[in-house]
Amino acid sequence: MPCHIPADQIARAIEFHGHECPGLHIGIRAAELALRDLGHTRDIDLVAVCETDMCGVDAIQVLTGCTYGKGNLIHRDLGKMAFAFYDRGRGTGLRALLDTGARGGMDDEMGELMAKSHTGAATDADKARLAELRTLLQERFMVLPLEEMFHITPLTLSAPRPARILTSHACEQCGEMTMESRTRRLGGQTLCIPCFAAQDQKI
Repeated sequence: MPCHIPADQIARAIEFHGHECPGLHIGIRAAELALRDLGHTRDIDLVAVCETDMCGVDAIQVLTGCTYGKGNLIHRDLGKMAFAFYDRGRGTGLRALLDTGARGGMDDEMGELMAKSHTGAATDADKARLAELRTLLQERFMVLPLEEMFHITPLTLSAPRPARILTSHACEQCGEMTMESRTRRLGGQTLCIPCFAAQDQKI
């Protein structure tokens, strides 16, 4: 089933990200799934948890309204192409993990061509083929049924807590104000994380 996100919203996501690429399209479809099954932040208390820091996260911010600054977009650095969405009000949620079959068997060839491109060894023919594969993959992502694109798992765990505003304290080493939940104690001093790391380093 083709993507149901309106073209003008997709254009906004591309503009926000700065270019069009397969990774962004993964995020577009993950956002579509969240909006279809849970709703939009204007209607519900939606939270997105992204297990990657790749391109698709930008599409999720634009299309769902979940953003890092509002505290309803959370990054978990797990290196997985997976996105969880929660409706705090109803206590419902889902996790979408990109299905390996969604890429249509293009990974090996794309991987070889990208490696050549990164090392400067790609020929003009290699670059043209890589661009062709990227376009084919983007097009494929935009027409796959969501249930074929992702492994979708209902979530029963509670959503991450809302963002809190906490007291800040001056680091006793550099003097910079630091949120208390990010301070460390060492040698009787309250330190920010960089100052703590500098004093506590083992080598």
